[in-house]
Amino acid sequence: MLGAAINVVPFMIQRSVPGIGPHVLSAYVFAAVPAILAALAYAILASSMPRAGGSYIYASRGLNPYLGFVASFSQWFGVSVAIGVVSYVLIPFLRDIVSAMGIDALAMALDTGVVRVSLALVFLWSSVGINLLGLRVYERILVPMMFVMFVFGSIVIVTGFLFDHGDFAAGLAVREGLSVPPEPARPFSWASFLAASALLFSSFIGFDSIAQAGGEAKNPGRSLPLAIGIAVVSVGTFYLLFTAAVYHTVPWSFVAEKALTQDLTAPGLLGYVLSPGWTILIVAGAAVALINDLPAMLLSVSRLVFAWAEDGVFPKSVARIHKTRHTPHIALVLSGLMASLSIFGSHFAGDFFLGVDILVTSMLLNFIVMCAAVLALPHRNPRIAKDVTVLRSRRLQIPVAVAGIMLLGTFLVVHLWKDMTADVSAWYLHSTPLWVLVMALATCIYVWELRKLKRDGVDTAALFQTLPPE
Repeated sequence: MLGAAINVVPFMIQRSVPGIGPHVLSAYVFAAVPAILAALAYAILASSMPRAGGSYIYASRGLNPYLGFVASFSQWFGVSVAIGVVSYVLIPFLRDIVSAMGIDALAMALDTGVVRVSLALVFLWSSVGINLLGLRVYERILVPMMFVMFVFGSIVIVTGFLFDHGDFAAGLAVREGLSVPPEPARPFSWASFLAASALLFSSFIGFDSIAQAGGEAKNPGRSLPLAIGIAVVSVGTFYLLFTAAVYHTVPWSFVAEKALTQDLTAPGLLGYVLSPGWTILIVAGAAVALINDLPAMLLSVSRLVFAWAEDGVFPKSVARIHKTRHTPHIALVLSGLMASLSIFGSHFAGDFFLGVDILVTSMLLNFIVMCAAVLALPHRNPRIAKDVTVLRSRRLQIPVAVAGIMLLGTFLVVHLWKDMTADVSAWYLHSTPLWVLVMALATCIYVWELRKLKRDGVDTAALFQTLPPE
C-alpha cells in the first residue's frame, strides 16, 4: 500500500508536528527501525500460525486471549478509521488533477464538504464491493494497480531529484507571483523528532495486512513471512527515496507554511515545476495508489472480525461466509460502516490527522503485543512454537522482541504525550480518550461473549490452545 503514507503524511506532518522542519527524512529512517523489528515478530508468528485474522490468532494463542482480542480490536478500529481517512484525503488528489487541467470551478467544488464527503463514501463502498466479489476479482483489479502506482511513484522520484529549490522558487514565482518563505532556524528537538517518528511509523504498517489473510495464501507458512520481508525492505526503500526526492525540490519552509491552510499532496507540490500534463499524470498515479490502499485494508480488518466471531468472542453471525462468493460479507460491511464514520469524523474535526493519531496508537499497541507474543509463545504454547520456521533460535528471537517492545513502547509514550498536550478546542479532538473508550468497549464485548461461551459448555482453555481450522 503506497498511498497516503508517502503522498500525504510526510508533508502534512509539518502541520501535525510543527517543530520537525528539515528533519522529516531522518525521522522517517528512525521510524523504520521499530517497524523492521515488528515485521520480524510478525514473520516469526506467521510461520507457525498462518490463519485468517493473523494478529488476533498470534496473540490469543501465543500470549493471552484477552490481550489478543483487545489489541486486535484496537487494530480493527484504528485501521478502519484509517480507511475512512484515506477515502477522505483521496479527494484533494482529484482536486489537483482538475486544477492542473484548468477547471477551477470544479476544483473549488471538490473542496466543498458535501462533495468531498459524498465522493469519499463512493470510493469506500466501491472498495467494499470489490472485496465482497471475492479474491479473484480483487486480484484482477489490485495487482495491475500495484504496478501502476510503482511506475508513477518512480516518476515522482526521478522528477524530484532532477529539480532543486531554485527551480521550485522560479515555478512558484511564475505560477502564483510569490517567493519561497525563508527557512527559519529549527534546532534539533528530540521531542519533535520522536513525535514525528511515531507518526511516520504509520507508513510501515501495510505489511500487517499480509498476515491477516492467513490461510487464504498458498503455502502460507512460507509465503506470509517471505511477503512480509519483501514488503518491508522494498516498500521502505521506496518511501525514503520518494520523500527525499520531493523535499529535494520543495523547500520544507514552503511545505510547513502551506500545510497550515491546505491539505497537501506530493504530486501537487511538484506541480510547481512540471508541465500540466506531467502534473496530471503523477497526481493520477497517486490517486491510483490511494484507491489501491482501500481494498487491501478492508481485506485486513474484515479477517480480524471474522476470526473473533469464529472463536466465539464476537457474535457468531459475523463469521458467516457468502454462499457463492466465499467472502466474510458481514465482517466486510461492518468494517465499511466504521470507516464511513471515520469519513464524517475527518470532515467535522477539520483535520484528518485525528484519524492518523488513532491509527498510530492502535498499531503501536498491537505491535508491542506481537513482540510480547514472540517472547511468550514457547512457554504459553510449546506445540505451536515448534512450527516456527523464521529465526528459530531463541538467541535471536529474544533480542528482536525485547528491542521491539522497548522502541515501540517509547514511541507509544511519546505519541500519547504529544496527543494529550496538544492544544485543541474539545476533549474529543484528542485521540487518546477516544481510543480508551474503544478499549473499554472491547473489554465489555470480550467479557460478555466469553461468559456466553462458558455457559454453553465450551472449554475456553482448550479453545485458545489450538489453531482454528484452515
